[in-house]
Amino acid sequence: MNNQKKAVEIVDCTLRDGGHALENSFSVNAAAEIVEALLGAGIPVIELGRPSGIGSPKGSVSDEDYLIAVQPFMERGELGMFCLPDCFGTEQIELLRTYRLGFLRVGTGAGTVEPSEAVIGKIRDLGIKVRYSLVQAHTVAPGQLAENARKVAGYGAQSITIMDSTGTMVPAQVKQYVTSLTAAVDVPIGFHGHNNLGLSVANAMAAIEAGASSVDGALGGLARSAGNAPTEMLCAVMEKLGIQTGVDFFGLLGFIDSRMAELAPDVYHVPPVDIIFGYAGFHSRNLGLARAVAETEGVDLYRLITEVMRYGQANPQRTLFERAAAALKV
Repeated sequence: MNNQKKAVEIVDCTLRDGGHALENSFSVNAAAEIVEALLGAGIPVIELGRPSGIGSPKGSVSDEDYLIAVQPFMERGELGMFCLPDCFGTEQIELLRTYRLGFLRVGTGAGTVEPSEAVIGKIRDLGIKVRYSLVQAHTVAPGQLAENARKVAGYGAQSITIMDSTGTMVPAQVKQYVTSLTAAVDVPIGFHGHNNLGLSVANAMAAIEAGASSVDGALGGLARSAGNAPTEMLCAVMEKLGIQTGVDFFGLLGFIDSRMAELAPDVYHVPPVDIIFGYAGFHSRNLGLARAVAETEGVDLYRLITEVMRYGQANPQRTLFERAAAALKV
């Protein structure tokens, strides 16, 4: 964990892709609370709004209501929405003249990018950053995807994300696609993975290894179908690999424990405490002792577990937990 590599941007999609997994979209109050928590934890790039993007019919909350709710946070991060070209017209342009937005992420099928050219021009004319998603990227060979990436970069896209929309890719494929695109264009390349084969985090790490500068996630992996890569799990693995994220990992887990179960019930297949076991190399049989000492000493349980495991003992005793708790208080 000491050999720090280049920083990688995490784009959190809880408030957009997560809407696909909910019976109703997040309320404006929930959206504001989650935005504030993500920003507070050091995740400044947040995609929010209707599940299929601005102007789309799906969703119980209007685009304008979401935009109003997040205006107080616009100075603190890069907040944006998804955008399908067919759903972007005069009404959306007028909304964005009224309310600030950090980016729009235009999305098209990976093999048909031409419909985005006019929309990208209109968004750039508004002074809004254009991110781009090549949806269902696996349906196009890496070389052709790279050619389409050249097109959208030429249209004015300022970053391009390879979207594994069905969670079908494996790490070797991800590396091929990312390598092809980074060689083809000068704009940053990102990766958005789904977890249908349980590979979303491994694929994100493969993308980073191949040169991607951003990866998408969602709290608890909340998203369409099997979900996205869990943002908190991405943070844990990236920290173990020495990849800088700028995220307050423990603060993020604290918010998940305290609020997300209420805001999005039945989401977490891997609870934060189990992520900590993997992050720190801590056996679950010792959890009772860790909880007891954390409560007695008034320290954070997850920080205590991590501190204890710095000593590398497979079966830590109470005295070690107490010593670690004392170190946390210094």
